[in-house]
Amino acid sequence: MTIRNPVEWGIDVARGTVNGVGAIRQTLHRPAAQFESTAPVVRRIGMGDLRDALVQGFRDFGAYRTDVIFIGLIYPLAGLVLAQLAFGNGMLPMIFPLVSGFALIGPVAAIGLYEMSRRREQGLEVTWAHSLDVTRSPNFGAILGLSAILAVIFAVWLAVAALVYYLCFGAVLPVSTSAFISDVFTTTAGWTMIVLGVGIGFLFALGVLSISVVSFPLLLDRKVRVGTAVRTSVDVVKTNPVPMLSWGFIVAASLVLGSIPALLGLIVAMPVLGHATWHLYRKAVG
Repeated sequence: MTIRNPVEWGIDVARGTVNGVGAIRQTLHRPAAQFESTAPVVRRIGMGDLRDALVQGFRDFGAYRTDVIFIGLIYPLAGLVLAQLAFGNGMLPMIFPLVSGFALIGPVAAIGLYEMSRRREQGLEVTWAHSLDVTRSPNFGAILGLSAILAVIFAVWLAVAALVYYLCFGAVLPVSTSAFISDVFTTTAGWTMIVLGVGIGFLFALGVLSISVVSFPLLLDRKVRVGTAVRTSVDVVKTNPVPMLSWGFIVAASLVLGSIPALLGLIVAMPVLGHATWHLYRKAVG
């Protein structure tokens, strides 16, 4: 196991970003002959498949623990930075929407983990640096395009969450953290905000789950269009409603539990879920 020079890694990231811009253009103009002509086959799966995917996710995490933990540090650090920004700008009511929004952009953050699981599956060398190999994928432009869609959904979710707070409490910001917590849990307006926020958040999460649960792994694995990947993901959810809703609950519960100790649990939760999602894709798509 080796650790790459930070300068070399930074150059690779910059090169990948530049390549990504070009890849989007190339993806939009690629001839139909370059894509697979047959639609992916959607399989029926059961609860046992979810357990097996999680077991394999833990195995991948254990096999490359040092590399994956390095990647996993990004999630709590990003969350803490966002929380600090929220505190510093009088945006205390937005902390929960920011943290819960991780579930909406989680598939984007896990792309590198899918690549690591894919390489291990093929018996190739795997380090955290190989997570950057997604930038060399023929479908990298499509991956960036779908990532942009999830980023827009995340932004809309934050706007809706802010609107819900405004409808319940008006334009007045909380004077302190303790006052805000008291207002949320001891007033009618607070419980109204909780019910509305959780209900609307569930709809956002369900939508993102439907379009992304297997679309990113599929784009990484095969030469398909974004539309094909999204339709396949939706078909997987429609064909396996109970397992997929259960998977969504597992993801949500894992993120909540991982967020409780200052987001440190995400160092393990996010990588395991990322690896497990790759194996779930293998089970659900033929």
